[in-house]
Amino acid sequence: MKIVIAGGSGFIGNKLSNLFISEGHEVSILTRKEKSTAKDVSYVKWLNNGATPEKELENIDVFINLAGVSINDGRWSEKHQKQIYDSRMEATDELLRIISKLPKKPAVFINASAIGIYPVSLDNEYTEASIYTPNDFLGRTVDDWEKKAKLVGQYGTRTVFMRFGVVLGDDGGALPLMVLPYKLFAGGTVGSGKQWVSWIHVADVVRAIAFAVKNNNLNGPVNITSPNPVNMRDFGKTIGVVLSRPHWFPAPSLLMKVALGQKSKLVLEGQKVLPKVLLKEGFEFSFPTLEKALKDLLG
Repeated sequence: MKIVIAGGSGFIGNKLSNLFISEGHEVSILTRKEKSTAKDVSYVKWLNNGATPEKELENIDVFINLAGVSINDGRWSEKHQKQIYDSRMEATDELLRIISKLPKKPAVFINASAIGIYPVSLDNEYTEASIYTPNDFLGRTVDDWEKKAKLVGQYGTRTVFMRFGVVLGDDGGALPLMVLPYKLFAGGTVGSGKQWVSWIHVADVVRAIAFAVKNNNLNGPVNITSPNPVNMRDFGKTIGVVLSRPHWFPAPSLLMKVALGQKSKLVLEGQKVLPKVLLKEGFEFSFPTLEKALKDLLG
């Protein structure tokens, strides 16, 4: 297959590109910067004045959109929130424009999304069939993002919204910061400890995206989370067990709010999200439990 990835050089995109290349697919990565085409991957400029990526993309089978300013970087100031929102809208608009210019439309469009679309809750359990109303910055951002990406359906392209949970990796994502206090023998419960962490190993994220590309039954929202979410207290305790470090210094909610501002919601609040669609379609997780995932990443 010929596969185009926007955001293909990032934390998830780099691993995804390597997987597709190993399977013998042709991969093109959309980039703002000038890069020389390598042996296994081609780079195509986009989102620059005068860039016409559609002229370099022919007979593409799959478009994957992972582009957007990271929600993990920087404090959630009004300016940063605007960057998070605008970067997702801009990238998706440009992908829609590119696809509109192609004589042959892609069979599949995979758009990154997030479980932040579901309202935070200690009691609710969310699946792809849940009824909800996005009620905060992240929820409304994801909702608008999915609505825009859905427009690609006008071309008869199967569209999947990959709602990522907390992605765990040893070279990016949230885990390195979560682990640091334990390495300094200062780890402990964050906030109340009751908030849900719907996590997933980055290797399973990459495999799930590839699964969605090949599985024609997948359409619309797909939760990309482990089947075994845990609360924050148990998450911290498991880090302590895996690293053989104590779990005793609590991080009060007020301290986290002062340190992180509105972004503190990412660690102080959460939602229990289950990957019902993936399980129904027979996807097998390599790392279904947190302990197994952390042993692999921190071992």
